[in-house]
Amino acid sequence: MDLRKITEDFSVSPQITPEDVPAIAEAGFRTILCNRPDGEEFGQTPYDAVADAARASGLEVRCVPFSSGQLTQGVVEEFQAALAEMPRPVLAYCRTGTRCTMIWSLVKYDDLGADEVLRATSHAGYDMSGLVAQLDRRA
Repeated sequence: MDLRKITEDFSVSPQITPEDVPAIAEAGFRTILCNRPDGEEFGQTPYDAVADAARASGLEVRCVPFSSGQLTQGVVEEFQAALAEMPRPVLAYCRTGTRCTMIWSLVKYDDLGADEVLRATSHAGYDMSGLVAQLDRRA
């Protein structure tokens, strides 16, 4: 597992497996949030397998899947709702963690500002400078 802390309440990871879930629970996470559609890659662990393991470990779980380049306003709103409703801390996962970091940056930009988003994401090893530049131009 490659857990990367963005904030005290939100971390990201590349694809996880059911075998990873007990360690995720032991690390103190209370929610697993999947941002990866099933069937994206051959041999990918299905969401239901992770969800079953999460529930068995006492974790909340939710899936807000989207493919790169196919982010809609509905997905953004669903992700915002998940962050607002689910117990923290949250571990979000996708193929590499980048997609989770990108949507988090998008929904947190107005609250935190460009500098804080870039600090948090770069500290976790993700470069969101292109996205933040686009958001800066929009503002």
